[in-house]
Amino acid sequence: MEQTRVSETPTEVRKYINTVWLEKGLSEATCEAYQRDLTQFVEWSDCGLLSSRESNILDFLAYKQEQGCSARSSARILSTFRGFFKYAIERGEIHHNPCAKIQNPKIGRSLPDVLTEQDVEDLLHAPDVDKNAVEFRDRVMLEVLYATGLRVSEIVSLTIMSVNLRQNVVRVMGKGAKERIVPLGEYALMWLERYIREARSNLINGHRCSALFPSNRGQRMCRQTFWHAIKRYADRAGITKPLSPHTLRHAFATHLLNHGADLRTVQLMLGHANLSTTQIYTHVATQRLKELHAQHHPRG
Repeated sequence: MEQTRVSETPTEVRKYINTVWLEKGLSEATCEAYQRDLTQFVEWSDCGLLSSRESNILDFLAYKQEQGCSARSSARILSTFRGFFKYAIERGEIHHNPCAKIQNPKIGRSLPDVLTEQDVEDLLHAPDVDKNAVEFRDRVMLEVLYATGLRVSEIVSLTIMSVNLRQNVVRVMGKGAKERIVPLGEYALMWLERYIREARSNLINGHRCSALFPSNRGQRMCRQTFWHAIKRYADRAGITKPLSPHTLRHAFATHLLNHGADLRTVQLMLGHANLSTTQIYTHVATQRLKELHAQHHPRG
């Protein structure tokens, strides 16, 4: 896990991050976010974490909002503080959680922007597979993302052993170190078999690398690199809708529901702990049906 340099990170933050990483099995990205929130507070405030009060936390949240921090991000920061102070209380370092009476900001549940099936087709065809091994790899990664609904962080973490081509499934290690098995589908399997046979060795170039989708230097790719690639291919495909790292994940879930998939099945494939998280896609599908009705029905 990439961390702030030791000299710049308070000891109590380092201990907490190492503890939650090992004991809770949180993802690298989540631990990095926790560390960033806590370190920023220490750098901003004139008091230490363990001696901070409710007013200090509220002032910091107000400062972050002035810097353009959204309500959702503020809620995450507050959750980080609560977790840290709970940890400090359990260790006997403090006796009171200064966040105990701070209420979460109200977060409106916005519907994700979802690509149409034609948008997805255009995006999948954007990489030029005849150009080089990198664009071939990217085409296959897009196919796998759309076929499985994986998070970008999950697909870049796949190893060559994660895929069972004979059974047509991929084994994914998701949030909280929870493992799930997701079917690949016919098209993704075809592209994946061809990629392993024709292009992967060109990326590894003699290096020892277990990553299923290595960088062009034969190393594990970071999620930011592929996220930038997605945006580049979206521009090439002429897609102007707002994108997020979950763009194909949203499309995967919504298109499955549009074609009659069971909500529980989609929940399992996405790796959601709670069904309520998956239910947002039913609202997206319903909204799309309303739009189609209004557009095509003579009395819409």
